[in-house]
This record gives sequence, C-alpha cells and structure tokens, in this order.
Amino acid sequence: MMRVMMDVARRVGWRAPVVLASLLAVASAPWWGPPLLSRLSYFQVRHVQLDGRRYVEPADILARLRVDTTTSVWTDLGVLERRVAAHPQVHSVKIERRLPATLVVRLTENLPVALIPSRDGLATVDGSGRVLPIDPSRADVDLPLLPRADEALLALLADVRAEQPQLFNRIGTARRTTRDEVTLTLASFSVHAPAGVTARRLADIVPVEQDLARRRVRVAELDLRFRDQVIARLQ
Repeated sequence: MMRVMMDVARRVGWRAPVVLASLLAVASAPWWGPPLLSRLSYFQVRHVQLDGRRYVEPADILARLRVDTTTSVWTDLGVLERRVAAHPQVHSVKIERRLPATLVVRLTENLPVALIPSRDGLATVDGSGRVLPIDPSRADVDLPLLPRADEALLALLADVRAEQPQLFNRIGTARRTTRDEVTLTLASFSVHAPAGVTARRLADIVPVEQDLARRRVRVAELDLRFRDQVIARLQ
C-alpha cells in the first residue's frame, strides 16, 4: 500500500483562536456548524492525502476531485467520492477530513490479473474482464498472458492473486485447452486442471512440487484433473 500527499497550496495562514472557537461550535451545533466553518479560510483545502494507491496516477485522482484552495474541507464528501469512484481503476473510495486543511482519500483499486491481446498491443484486465487504464509498457506489471478474455480463467486468476499471491506471481500463461479443461504454465512446467478449478485446489501443486524438488526430480507436468490427486509427469 502506498501513501501519497499532494499539496494543493504552499502557503498556510494559522488563526488558532478562530479555529478553536469554530471547532467548539461544530461540536455543539453539528447541523449548522459545517456550513459556517466552510466560510473560514482556515479550513480551505491545502493538502490531499492518497492512501491505498497501487496503479492509479495521483494526478488523475486530483483532477477528478476538482478541488483547489477555494474548496473547504467541509464540502460534501459524497460528491467527491462519486467523482473518484467513476475512475475505471477505482473499486471503492472513502474520503475523510483531517482538520484543518487535509482531505484523505482511501482507495481500493480494481487489481489487474492478466494481459490479453488488443488492437494496440496488450491490454490489462481485471478479474471481470474489464480493461484497466494501465499501460503494461510503462507500469510495473508482471501478469499472466491469456489468448483472450476467458471468464473462467480470469475469475480463477483473480482468486489465485487474492488467496495465493506467491503462486500467482509464477503463472506465465493460462489458456483453455478444451471446453472443460485449462492449462497454466509456470516457469518450468505446465499444470492441467478442470475449468472450474479453485485457487485452493491449484495450491495443491505446491507441496508436490517441493517434495519432487527435494528428491531432485524434474517435473514436466502436474495434473489436477483427477479428484483429490496430483499426478506428476516427470522429465
């Protein structure tokens, strides 16, 4: 998780007595306090803090917020959240005030799980097949390559990324070999599995691989198509 602080203004004017009196007024009269405080320059936005960023550009979020030093931190946060939530990279957003002059934007992003061919080269997609605004030639993404946006494979990769991140990082390609079967390639071997394989079931290959490595046996393929078994084909 990354935290980014974006300055909206450089110069700050402090009026401590006014701030203290204003905060007391807010505490005693919450329904009319914020509209009153929004008129005070002390509460004009000078910083935007961005938490949870992974791929989205901070400048894109700031542009969608459309806040400047004339905006009060007492502005309607729901309006700001809806603006940010419209970004295709954003899964959810929560904005909070940090008095006197900071807005804290907490993001959860739509995470990429695969690369698929497109007219412009490779497109980055999430687990639902949504194309994300991530340029793989510029961003630090190392994702499995799919021949097309296959719903079952994308769902599988999203689950593996969430539940077995180390295993996800080892997957090079994923493809459907038949209607009911898929094949994943890791660094030195392939994994055959039924199309409905789960992340937990896929993780069954790890102890088998480790055991074979201890015995210095090289694996060509691991097969999960047989219930409760992992069949190894050796080189």
